[in-house]
Amino acid sequence: MKTADFDFDLPDDRIALRPAEPRDSARLLVVRDGELEDRIIRDLPDFLRPGDALVFNDTRVIPARLAGVRERPNPVIEGPEGETLTVAVEATLHHRDAPDVWSAFMKPGKRIKAGDRIRFGAAADGACLLGSLDATVVDKGEDGLVALRFDLAGPALDEAIRDVGVMPLPPYIAAKRAEDDRDRSDYQTLFAKWDGSVAAPTAGLHFTPALMAAIEARGVSTHAVTLHVGAGTFLPVKADDTADHRMHSEWGEVSAQTAQALNAVRAAGGRIVCVGTTSLRLLESATTPEGEVRPFHGDTAIFITPGYRFRAVDVLMTNFHLPKSTLFMLVSAFAGLETMKAAYAHAVKDGYRFYSYGDGSLLFRAA
Repeated sequence: MKTADFDFDLPDDRIALRPAEPRDSARLLVVRDGELEDRIIRDLPDFLRPGDALVFNDTRVIPARLAGVRERPNPVIEGPEGETLTVAVEATLHHRDAPDVWSAFMKPGKRIKAGDRIRFGAAADGACLLGSLDATVVDKGEDGLVALRFDLAGPALDEAIRDVGVMPLPPYIAAKRAEDDRDRSDYQTLFAKWDGSVAAPTAGLHFTPALMAAIEARGVSTHAVTLHVGAGTFLPVKADDTADHRMHSEWGEVSAQTAQALNAVRAAGGRIVCVGTTSLRLLESATTPEGEVRPFHGDTAIFITPGYRFRAVDVLMTNFHLPKSTLFMLVSAFAGLETMKAAYAHAVKDGYRFYSYGDGSLLFRAA
């Protein structure tokens, strides 16, 4: 399909810069059988049935945006006392490749090359900002990713990243305001447990303890999977044809216990309701063509576009996504392209708030 098929107009003032307060007071657009219904998030239990299974992503966002300097010897001045050239850089961590290695997107990245030393937590004038964390560029890929081998590893590296990094707000929010202390809590879900994401599974941001209690009272079981969301989730699709787009991989896990529980729910006639595209992508990666959910532990780069045959998921709760993005392609595959274009046109016209801190939608899978 053509990437242009997934374009739509979005006024700039529809982009939410803060979440709704309380979180479950955000709006919810219900999309079912081609019909649209305006509700609010706390109405979600009305659309669930006893015996359904709610699946959420329990990843936790780390402060994955690191500012620092690139250090390189000045080729004009030779010898041990030679001058070191420094250039201010910023890295957004993407995927942990080893205990001491992260792949990352660098800005500016054009002149980055293997062998460069990066000192995070330092300014271009040499001043120390928040301590220091040093790394070496060991590889640079054609897709814009660089591999950074840090001087620390394992838990020590995790702690240093927490000290040096800031919360990686999406670019459409970061362009409008700076990250602040409030984002440290606003950009985490109620379910956040395992460190590793560089972007929040944003549908989960709407949930509160009161909403979870209402869901459980409805007779709906709740289950956790883990998908560490990478920075690639914000990258636009640059290819003219969706067949030419390559997804960046993300690490995920579905436990044997969760797989067994979800299979039992389906066998009993219950539905699998995913909170967010991240949990949906992981479950679809873990499910056989015959519909059996199996334990999963590893990377997935699944790319879902219209024509995909869903194996596991019946209902999807998700936020509103970017034009021409892989996520808008996914929801179009799930509920139908023309249905989603109509839903988004309604949301824009009716003042729904878009993207990470915005309102939600509840999509029922098209036949």
